[in-house]
Amino acid sequence: QVQLVESGGGLVQAGGSLTLSCAASGRTFSTYNIGWFRQAPGKEREFVAAITWNTGTTYYADSVKGRFSISRDDAKNTVFLQMNSLKAEDTAVYYCASRQQAIGSRYRETSYDYWGQGTQVTVSS
Repeated sequence: QVQLVESGGGLVQAGGSLTLSCAASGRTFSTYNIGWFRQAPGKEREFVAAITWNTGTTYYADSVKGRFSISRDDAKNTVFLQMNSLKAEDTAVYYCASRQQAIGSRYRETSYDYWGQGTQVTVSS
């Protein structure tokens, strides 16, 4: 089992920046990817970014490329999502998720096994 706790959400003006954290505990050695997803009211949960734990390789949704950056702190079992040039359409609950096997797709929520509680990001304009 892997436990995930997100933090860092809040209210920010359009064009501003915010950094989210995802602290993992439990059987983290079995983690293949840590991903960030987001969900706005009435919308489906969508992929934002992911990192392959062993290699540090990163992946991004087209909508956030060049603005968001995912990174890791191996010693702390923590993943960060640095969000820059925020737009109103970035407003959503952001979730951290752990993918335990290289089965399915890193871009799909159904490929992930464990989820955090979510943290709200609101971008005002």
